[in-house]
Amino acid sequence: HAQLVESGGDSVQAGGSLRLSCAGYGSRSDYCIGWFRQAPGKRREKVATIYTGGGAPYYIDSVEGRFTIARDNTKRKVSLQMNSLKPDDTAMYYCAAFITTIGGSWCFSRTADYNLWGQGTQVTVSE
Repeated sequence: HAQLVESGGDSVQAGGSLRLSCAGYGSRSDYCIGWFRQAPGKRREKVATIYTGGGAPYYIDSVEGRFTIARDNTKRKVSLQMNSLKPDDTAMYYCAAFITTIGGSWCFSRTADYNLWGQGTQVTVSE
């Protein structure tokens, strides 16, 4: 089975930046890739999604304009550039994927379909 691997988590001060990377999905061009996060005591939430077959990315409102998800299909990696980080962004960040022929907003609207997961990478933002 494919195994996703995240990297790039770290501890930073508010206002700082981090770049997370997700690798390990296959060479197919029909993956929805999503970044999720879960803070202690809170439910896991979907942060951003992108389709490896093309199309626009999607974000939750709280990260719109600060986070950028991007795909590099030649390297089979998806990144999450996080700028202007806030303490509320502190969480374990997970990369997840599922195969579908429908991309775009479908990737953002689906949650239970994500069936490939990484182990997570910790992001801590201090005041």
